[in-house]
Amino acid sequence: MFHYKTRGTCSTQIDLEIENGVITACAFQNGCRGNTQGLAKMVIGRKADEVKELLRGIPCRGNTSCPDQLSHAIEAFEAQQA
Repeated sequence: MFHYKTRGTCSTQIDLEIENGVITACAFQNGCRGNTQGLAKMVIGRKADEVKELLRGIPCRGNTSCPDQLSHAIEAFEAQQA
């Protein structure tokens, strides 16, 4: 499991697993529980690259959000695998 420390959001960490380019697990620590749980369920089974592009740049507080931070977590996961 990959752990990504978020920045600028109510959630503090994203736990992420990607296998063969597909998100197999996603969970947010803290944050708006209903929104983060819903987002996590919606991305499981989807291609990581598609999710990354879809969610990048969505603002909430300031210039980031939990969806935007998930796109950064995917990018960090991919960088670690390279």
